[in-house]
Order: sequence, then structure tokens, then C-alpha cells
Amino acid sequence: MRPITIALTKGRLAKKTLDLFERVGITADGTRVEDSRKLIFKNEDLGLQFFLAKGPDVPTYVYYGAADIGIVGRDTIMEERLKLYEVLDLGYGRCRMCVCGPESTRKYLESGDQIRVATKYPNIAKDYFLNKKHQTVEIIKLNGSIELAPIVGLAEVIVDIVETGATLRENGLGVLEEVCPLSARMVVNQVSMKMENERISEIIRLLKAELAREAAEKAAALR
Repeated sequence: MRPITIALTKGRLAKKTLDLFERVGITADGTRVEDSRKLIFKNEDLGLQFFLAKGPDVPTYVYYGAADIGIVGRDTIMEERLKLYEVLDLGYGRCRMCVCGPESTRKYLESGDQIRVATKYPNIAKDYFLNKKHQTVEIIKLNGSIELAPIVGLAEVIVDIVETGATLRENGLGVLEEVCPLSARMVVNQVSMKMENERISEIIRLLKAELAREAAEKAAALR
């Protein structure tokens, strides 16, 4: 029996995902070892293996079949635009994709003027402005310190992920429009879903049941 391979996004998402899998009885040797140099973590008994990858690479591994399943942020799925089955919202890693800038630039968004938009997510930004707002913009791709762009005059606004908004406020910026909510998602290779439907569906069922149980517990605690 060939193993089901699961690609995890490195960092906080991987930790939360491994915690979730552990709660449904799915573990692999070595995943909890700090500073491990291992690349693949296997559970021979369950016929599963995990590996860690950078977020933008996870959909690529899944699309080409190097991984059957991937756990990655919705922002990455939207940006990479690969044909995958998005099967489950895991509910953690919640944040928002937003248009941000100084309050003085809100008028450009409301009037539909042509503006420059700096972002790490050119596909998401282009889709939002051209297809949803029908506003002509020039997209400027940056890789870091996106908040700097409107401060130094490179762009009127930015499109970026917002969690608490603290960095924006510290730099005199704010959320002007919300593009979409984000969270961790499970994606599946289309061929894998057909060839290994029973095994993959069982993993999805276990995770759904655990997420539903946790949600019910939280709701009960609030009553």
C-alpha cells in the first residue's frame, strides 16, 4: 500500500495541523523533534507520511502529485491558482486580506481613480480590483515590508494580510476595504481524490468530526 503524503506549511500552521491530526490519532515519528533535519516523517502502520514546505510551494507539490493532500492558507491557494480540490476549512490561522493605506487614499477607492497597488499577492489584487471593483490599477509586486510602499510614495494603497492591524496603525495606515477572509484549508490532488478516495475521505471525515466537536464545546461554554 503506497503512503498517503501530506504537505504541511512550515511554521504555526504546521504546529496547529499536527496538533489537530494528533487529536484524531494520526501521528508520525519525528514531527515533534525540535530542529530536526528530517524531511519526511512517516507512520508505516497508518500508511501516511508528512513533509514540511514553504507555503507557496504546498499547492505546487499537491498539483503535481508529489503530495496527495496539502494544508495551506487560503491566500496561497488563491494566489497560486492551481486546479485542486479545496475540501475543508480547518478554522485556524484566521486573518483577512485587505486593501490598506492612509485614510487620505480612501477617496481614490471610492471614486475609482487609477492608482498603484503594492502587494505580495498580485493575482489576488488584480482579481479584486479589475473583476470585483472594475477599477483600473497598476500592480507593483513586492516581497517584504509592504507597509512601506504608501509611506514613501511607491503606491497609494497595499493589498496584504491583516491579523491584528498593529503594524498598520504604527505606521499611520489602516484597513480601507476587506478583500476576503482567510484561514487554513485542506487541498487534495484531483487524481489522488479519485484513486485514493476511500482513504482520503476517511481522513477528511475524522478531521471534520473533531472540528465539529471542538466547535460544539466552545458553543456550550459560551451558553
